[in-house]
Amino acid sequence: MTQRVTVSLDEESAAALETLVTETGAGQSEVVRRALAFYAANFEAANQQPSDNLEQYYRMLASGEHVLLDVDFLHAFLEFCYDGGDPDPAFVEAADRVSEYHSREYADRFETVGEVLEWLSFCGFLEVRREDADYHLVFPSEAIRWFMTRFIERSTATFPTEIDIEQGVSKAIITEHVD
Repeated sequence: MTQRVTVSLDEESAAALETLVTETGAGQSEVVRRALAFYAANFEAANQQPSDNLEQYYRMLASGEHVLLDVDFLHAFLEFCYDGGDPDPAFVEAADRVSEYHSREYADRFETVGEVLEWLSFCGFLEVRREDADYHLVFPSEAIRWFMTRFIERSTATFPTEIDIEQGVSKAIITEHVD
């Protein structure tokens, strides 16, 4: 059963309807039905403030220097780099260059190693829990633990603190010492 509804559109809404009709090739009624169904399905998201995380993800992706990467691709990539045991030396050299670049960036952006760890947790590389002067880190795999602890060590090298890293299989404890 269909219901007939009459609506009044302002200029912006009328222009949007006209654009959607042109782009979709559907009639006005079909476009309005789809728009209402979409709005109903996304009502909460459309009527709430975006979360801080969502805004941060948006800024990261919009800058063009970050991408979304399925965790399985990351695992496959790192396992490929470890093919045969030790990481490929060319990969290690390239990863260290990235770490050194981030060291300069992080020196201006973060004040503590803990802030860097929270950022890396936000990015999905690890889980972090603080206990006194120690940071307990949990990684998805041993390969990611190796890669990220090396990155952390090098990207925080210019900080006014020293860190000790005690590594397990897929966990690590980082202790920050203030100079």
